[in-house]
Amino acid sequence: MGVHIYQQPTRESDLGQSSATASEKDEAAVQVENGDIDPPRNNENVVHKEEFYAGNSIYAKLHRITGRWGVEERGIERLPSDERDARKPMTVGITWFSINMTFVSLTLGVLPVAAYGLGFVDAAILIIAFNFLGSLPVALFSSLGPVFGLRQIPLSRFYFGYHGAKLAALINLAVCVASSAINAVVGAQLFHAIQPKMPGWAGILIVSLTTLVICTMGHRFVHTYERYSWLPCFVVLLIVLGVFARSGNFDPLLPLGTGTAEASGVLSFAASVYTFTAGWAAYAADYSIYQPADPKPSAAIFWWTFAGNFFPTVFTELLGAAVMTATVHRPDFQEAYDEAGLGGVFSHVLIPHVGKGFGTFCIVLLALSIIGTNIATVYSVSMSVQTLGRKTQRVPRFLWTLISTVGYTAFAIPAYAEFSTYLENLLLAMSYWISIYLGISLTEHYMFRRGVRGYKPEDYTDAKRLPPGYAAIASFCVGAVGVAMGIAQEWYRGPVIKAVGEEFMGDLGCVFGFLFTTVSYMVLRTMEKRYLER
Repeated sequence: MGVHIYQQPTRESDLGQSSATASEKDEAAVQVENGDIDPPRNNENVVHKEEFYAGNSIYAKLHRITGRWGVEERGIERLPSDERDARKPMTVGITWFSINMTFVSLTLGVLPVAAYGLGFVDAAILIIAFNFLGSLPVALFSSLGPVFGLRQIPLSRFYFGYHGAKLAALINLAVCVASSAINAVVGAQLFHAIQPKMPGWAGILIVSLTTLVICTMGHRFVHTYERYSWLPCFVVLLIVLGVFARSGNFDPLLPLGTGTAEASGVLSFAASVYTFTAGWAAYAADYSIYQPADPKPSAAIFWWTFAGNFFPTVFTELLGAAVMTATVHRPDFQEAYDEAGLGGVFSHVLIPHVGKGFGTFCIVLLALSIIGTNIATVYSVSMSVQTLGRKTQRVPRFLWTLISTVGYTAFAIPAYAEFSTYLENLLLAMSYWISIYLGISLTEHYMFRRGVRGYKPEDYTDAKRLPPGYAAIASFCVGAVGVAMGIAQEWYRGPVIKAVGEEFMGDLGCVFGFLFTTVSYMVLRTMEKRYLER
């Protein structure tokens, strides 16, 4: 193959075209460029590293220049088995541990007390139970990465079809950008907590620009950074835990709610917790494809991924919820929260007990830990963009990383002033999307493909060999109807919520979305396979 998978290959023996004339080659190249025919393939439909550099196109020249600096060339192209240089499944678990062992996870602990009126005990039960459930699909899809050598959104073509996956990519792109913006805002709040004169946009730029550098370099740099980034944050959180436990401000016996208000808070917070963890399922394979090729899913990768998601999220969310209990009876804690969010509360916990200098240093480390989470969303955003079409795939991954950074930074600056509202709405919106995504992908994987033997990963670029996508798109729409029926927000209450009662505000959009999607996909996909035979 030549420059990349969209140009006429130089190794014609792969395609059986040794007798093709020059004009025929040119015509075929134009057809590929216009999307009239599928790209040329070798037997496994993989793209080797040297193919990104070959030729004189702008695409190849850019890769040759950036390759000198160690920038990862590969985007959504399938990874050959001989170029997978990771060896230990533990590295996948450590990566996920670092992604979740950050101050971003702590912010979810704000919601039980600040947004849903829950006590610590009921919040703790929900945190443990729904993080357990949310970690399972992430672990599953992470274990599929080494089997197929595909990123997560390109892998979704086997569930949504070639063109249907563009819808999944577009929505995931929006979620990535919004999540990255919220992460940057969290970091800016922490910087503001220790330096009130520091404007929000300055803190946002610190987080976004640092993230940009690491994500531009690519997979190896991401894993290297994540290998160590969890440790400073973990140490600081242990210090916070020790100081707060001795302060006497922890109130584990906040009165448990009852009736409609409690039910509303429980349902909404459960959806938020599940979504926060399960939402990584749309990125999962991106961080395991460099593991050695394996004909079946690796149990080691599954459990390392599960552990890397479950344990840090439970620890950080429980700590966040515990610290927020102080705001109920201590006006000074509430004032700190009103001024600088959770960062203000943590500053109020640390600085009076460990001194301003060391306390400030700890808060800076917490702010920088956010980069670990932000890296995951920014690195994966380019995979979603490249899945939108052949023309977007022709743009190198690192350029999409730059463009997305500009986009989410522009969104983050105005979002800074209304962080709690944006966070709550984002988590619920993510729950709607991920519930539909999992309804389709898990049903296809287990019911229709019956595990990995039902896949032919080399077909990921061939629309004619992939599912037509009609069943997936139709089920997506049915799932959206289910979401609309169960939404409970100030700006909209679904008919089911209204039927329960005016006081009920428990959001069931996530549950209804998953159920409506799954049931409809079972029926429609069965019909699609019967009549269209793929």
